[in-house]
Amino acid sequence: MQLRQSNIDRLADGAVYDTLIIGGGINGAVCAAALAGRGVKVGLVEQGDFAGMTSMWSSNLIWGGIKYMESRDFKLVRELCVSRNHLIKHYPSTVQEIRFLTTITKGFRWNPLMLWAGTWIYWLFGNCFTRVPRLPSLGTINREEPVINTKSATGCFEYSDAFLHDNDARFVWNFVRTAMNSGCVAANYVEATGFERQGKLWHVGLRDVMSGREWTVKAKTLVNACGPLADRTNALAHKKTEHSHVLSKGIHLIVDRITPNKRVLAFFDEDGRLFFAIPMGTRTCIGTTDTRTEDPHAAITDDDVKFVLDNINARLSLDKPLDRDDIIATRCGVRPLAVQNTSGGDRDFLQLSRKHEIDSDIDQGFISIFGGKLTDCINVGEEIVDLVKTMGIDIRFPDYRWYGEPVDAVRDEFFHQARLMKLDDYTDASASEPLSTRLWRRYAAHAIGILEYIREDPRQAEILIEGTEYIRAEVRQAARREMITKLEDFLRRRSKISLVSRQETIRQSAGLMEACELLFGEDARMRFDEYFRDHPVTNGIARDPGAGPLPADGATNDPATEHEKASKDQKEGDFETLNW
Repeated sequence: MQLRQSNIDRLADGAVYDTLIIGGGINGAVCAAALAGRGVKVGLVEQGDFAGMTSMWSSNLIWGGIKYMESRDFKLVRELCVSRNHLIKHYPSTVQEIRFLTTITKGFRWNPLMLWAGTWIYWLFGNCFTRVPRLPSLGTINREEPVINTKSATGCFEYSDAFLHDNDARFVWNFVRTAMNSGCVAANYVEATGFERQGKLWHVGLRDVMSGREWTVKAKTLVNACGPLADRTNALAHKKTEHSHVLSKGIHLIVDRITPNKRVLAFFDEDGRLFFAIPMGTRTCIGTTDTRTEDPHAAITDDDVKFVLDNINARLSLDKPLDRDDIIATRCGVRPLAVQNTSGGDRDFLQLSRKHEIDSDIDQGFISIFGGKLTDCINVGEEIVDLVKTMGIDIRFPDYRWYGEPVDAVRDEFFHQARLMKLDDYTDASASEPLSTRLWRRYAAHAIGILEYIREDPRQAEILIEGTEYIRAEVRQAARREMITKLEDFLRRRSKISLVSRQETIRQSAGLMEACELLFGEDARMRFDEYFRDHPVTNGIARDPGAGPLPADGATNDPATEHEKASKDQKEGDFETLNW
């Protein structure tokens, strides 16, 4: 909390910023890291928590968009494959190659051999960077993945993409932390209330959502990185742009692990779109849906849950079909999809993708980012640096590499210290990996500070919240360095505890209140009560606050649902090429 208040005070001290970024999702976070690392004076504000909207609802996949090959968008596939390779190379502890095993059922529009040939083209587009594709027989699949129902299958193929070992929101936060290490002044729960251009400066009204404090910040250039809210921000700034957003709602369900193998099981759902079962430690993430919506805070519906359960049960051979009681947590968010305003409101959605578009007003120093996805994030940061430079901002360190894990010497020093103190002896018996490996992946160079905590007090290496892999020292580190303002920020975004643990299990953890005391001090009880008030459990399933409670069977809490149902046959087919 001290870090946040300090940064708010700095934002309010009257200084003029080279660039002020509005929005702290993946686009805003990489822009801040890129600009600050290159020597630009940067401010970053986010009206909620960092990665609090689209960036925390992804499939945790870093992939080249193999599905876009069907729409012949080969240039985009090539660009995304190269971006995926770049992330694997520079984030080897976090972004890792994973195999996708795809099963084709009878009557599908493409022959399995044709699709397998497509995976080889996909592999070539990616410069042969990953393992080669494979065409296993159904008998091989029955031995390797007996959980797959192959009775109606005509074939399978396997290829590689990548995934985030930890959660997407943590990946975003690490860019924010990198930006702050380079001098960026960032604050969450700070909203922009108004924009005015005076001379050569933007005057931006800001409000601290937590305290109500209001002030004005001056900046030479502005970056609108508000994701699903970008159009609203442009309207507030009286900016007309070439692009705008349409929104697609997608959901995932988290259940107990359905296969011990660390691979993604991919299928085509009843509408012919890719459908995944993605490993998440001891859990599996299944989904997704694609439904057009007008609401950036769209809610999960009973139809969404039924669609996902029906599709996964039809494609797996389980002793007991998955039902609502098996759902540990849900994910429901919107994908902002960039469209040209000249295309009209009834344009064909078949060509839409998560490709980003950037509109700029060079004379007034205003940039708007539309679309985008985790895979393409480094390119977004680099493009924004180039644009800000054309607006007259001095890029003092143009050759500085602002992304990636620390150099080998820093990594080697961490692991050497860890071995000297026998850190891995503290690894909990239930842990999925050695403690040293996990700490390095999550905190990189900052993990060295965690070693110091443990050397001072071995109790700091103990698991604090039962059923998780978070030790006391990590919570202590988070309190000091990670700008955690609400309990949800820690449980859902800096960690993935609320994604892999049932809400009642979290509430009953003996260590949760101690974690709150470390994070919030005298406000511990208030933040504890606030979290469980805002995250009710309905039918045993916890819901995130923006989406409301999960509806009972047959009910809905999405105001757009009736419209969505009426246009389902028309729209869902149109979203065939959309993905996270």
